[in-house]
Amino acid sequence: MKKVVLAYSGGLDTSCILKWLIDEGFEVIAYLADVGQREDFEEARQKALNIGATRVYIEDLKEEFVTDYIFPAFSANALYEGRYLLGTSLARPLIAKRHIEIASKENAEYVSHGSTGKGNDQVRFELSYYALNPKIKIISPWKNKDFLVKFKGRTDLINYAKENNIPLSVTLEKPYSIDENLLHISFESGILEDPAIQPHRDMFKFTVDPKDAPDRETRIEIHFKDGIPIKIVNLEDGTIKTKPLELFTYLNELGRENGIGRVDIVENRFVGIKSRGVYETPGGTILRAAHMDIEGIAMDREVMRLRDMLSPKFSELVYYGFWFSPEMEFLMAAIRKSQEIIDGVVYLKLYKGNVIVTGRTSPSSLYDHDLSSMNIEGGFDQTDSEGFIKINAIRLMAHNAIMKRMGKG
Repeated sequence: MKKVVLAYSGGLDTSCILKWLIDEGFEVIAYLADVGQREDFEEARQKALNIGATRVYIEDLKEEFVTDYIFPAFSANALYEGRYLLGTSLARPLIAKRHIEIASKENAEYVSHGSTGKGNDQVRFELSYYALNPKIKIISPWKNKDFLVKFKGRTDLINYAKENNIPLSVTLEKPYSIDENLLHISFESGILEDPAIQPHRDMFKFTVDPKDAPDRETRIEIHFKDGIPIKIVNLEDGTIKTKPLELFTYLNELGRENGIGRVDIVENRFVGIKSRGVYETPGGTILRAAHMDIEGIAMDREVMRLRDMLSPKFSELVYYGFWFSPEMEFLMAAIRKSQEIIDGVVYLKLYKGNVIVTGRTSPSSLYDHDLSSMNIEGGFDQTDSEGFIKINAIRLMAHNAIMKRMGKG
């Protein structure tokens, strides 16, 4: 039998795909990546075995997700289209990397996934597969003509699952597509496909409604070394976290209970389709605010300008699925260089959906009190500013004179 390793979640699509692959004559090995989603992995394992998988891998990738993907992305201040913190996008290359490693271990010629032919994940997975193993063969059911004839949408999948006694939590009445990991939860499809409809209050799973958050501020400090968070301190109760996974998990807890990190957007998919997504990214929202602030005091102005030019491209590469690419290697090297002295502490308040920076200190601070002060004479001769202004005004005066001469002034 041909052997295929299926990226399996235990949800509607991949459960039906597992059964379909078996019907197509494949030996199916299921692979579940634990990137922080809250689910019963043992139940999912048993479900895959009951459907017919010959073996099930459950891989704990949480620590690697934080250290090798989340933290580097936040060092780059990655933000797709100015709003999306790339929660799903960042997890995909890590999942794909382990997928290829398992396929190699199992001598499997094929890998398979459940991403649709209209979405971004198919691109992210498959670009990563080919980058890591150019000889791999990919089965993508949602681009397979026979599969598409059999399954025209979610309703057909649900009916197929019922026919084959596959237990599912998704219903026709509430067909949300949910992706959850350490960084975020995303919601798509169903009633959310109407961009004018407000999400139901009970849809959100990560964060409390901001108006239900505590009526008190939570004061914290986040310590950075080379642009990477190394410690968080809760100034209210003295809690301290220093290990990467524990630190980020604790940031999520603080963000969750303070109603931080909700966003509802319409974004541009790589394939050219606009889609509506609702996201909860509590810890990431706090971390990005803190990281940007410590850069303000410790990063050179021109380095910051260059890095700000690179950040949108970095975000685009992550979103489009080019994590394993030469251009990403180049950008990573530049980002790491920019972070070499981004050290210090940022003080923040969390309150009803808001992240408020209240101060910062840095051993590599470029802030000079004497230079900046309006009350202290010194630092440089202020009369020099007259020449500085006149030099910068030369082109403005020239432009204005030309406009007047042309009758357009």
